[in-house]
Amino acid sequence: MPTILIKKTGEEPGAASLAVTVPVEQVQEAEARATTAYQRRARLPGFRKGKAPAALVKRQFADDIRQQTLEELIRESWKAALAQEALKPIADPHIHNLKWDAGTPVTFEFHVEVKPELTLERTGKFHLKRTVPKVTEDRVLAQLNELREQKAPWTPVAGDKPKPKDLVQVTIATREGEAVKDPQPYQLVLGEGRAIPEVEERIMGLLAGETVDATVRFPSDFPEEAKRGQPRDIRLTLHEVKRQQLPELDDAFAREVGDFESLEALRKVVREDLEKEAEREADAQLRRDLIDQIVQANRIVAPRPLVERALAVYAQAYGIPEDRWPDFAQEFRPVAEAQVRRDLILDWVVEHHGLRATEAELEQRLQEVAARRGTPVAEVRAALEKGKRLRDLERGLTEEKVFAFLLSQSTVEQT
Repeated sequence: MPTILIKKTGEEPGAASLAVTVPVEQVQEAEARATTAYQRRARLPGFRKGKAPAALVKRQFADDIRQQTLEELIRESWKAALAQEALKPIADPHIHNLKWDAGTPVTFEFHVEVKPELTLERTGKFHLKRTVPKVTEDRVLAQLNELREQKAPWTPVAGDKPKPKDLVQVTIATREGEAVKDPQPYQLVLGEGRAIPEVEERIMGLLAGETVDATVRFPSDFPEEAKRGQPRDIRLTLHEVKRQQLPELDDAFAREVGDFESLEALRKVVREDLEKEAEREADAQLRRDLIDQIVQANRIVAPRPLVERALAVYAQAYGIPEDRWPDFAQEFRPVAEAQVRRDLILDWVVEHHGLRATEAELEQRLQEVAARRGTPVAEVRAALEKGKRLRDLERGLTEEKVFAFLLSQSTVEQT
């Protein structure tokens, strides 16, 4: 029987294209298997289960049989492609230009992102600095004030125009000539950027209960490109103004925040948390600097297909609408390129030095997480598996091993 024909039609760092032709004989065999599968479970009027004629089943379930046939053929073709081309795919392939007419071969194309060939000639003997910024008293006070704002109640304000950081309730409607359309209620904190600047300025010129007609203009950096710089006639009504009354920074406030006997005890914990945060940021920056030096030493280029894939993941994660994709891609491309280069380096080190996290190491980390939460290890594992985050934990352990190895090959100066 003729075999599936696979032909590489395109290749670039990070991607490959393969033309696939499935012979008629294999198409017909796959179609017969799909028909038989439906025939066994089909319930058609006048026939016992599994006894309906194949021709009738094929006519009744034509679309489903066709879909099952194609899925099998694509699956088998992909196995053949992997065996023939020795690909290293990083994701499932995309199917393009699929064609299948009765009595003809099935043809289509695989487009797949692949791990590019990479050689790192130098991964060590760098000079790095690890700088931990000092936690100042001003930083501690700023954190305490953030806690005060979180605990502060909102109190209605009468006879005073709103100010930045006030909470306001407004209605904004669109004016078209003499008509007022689509009034919408909003609640927002002034200064947080939820409303365009000219709208916030108009709000701050009103007293509660007042209404004003105004023409405002969208800023030049507005997310929706079509609205940038465009005027809009609106009717704005301010209904209510609320202002936070910050609690005193004293022992009573510390007890309200948590199990602290005094303000000094709270201040101590806040400082410790900020110092731990500074340590984590110092480690993160050290890793970024190391990756940058490896990139420069080895002249690593981020392959375009992998960058596009990373951008697509970011866009989906941030919920970017399709019409904003070009602007988003332009803004985030450097981030995506850096992420791709980082991943290529880490994967190379893992592969060449056998640094992947072991099951024993993963189990130990699960026990540590369980101990902190006061939860059985089995429950922690089950929760991570359900949330599809167990692989993230394993990946994090692997990265810890990789960076420990890489940093041991260089000089790190503590500053």
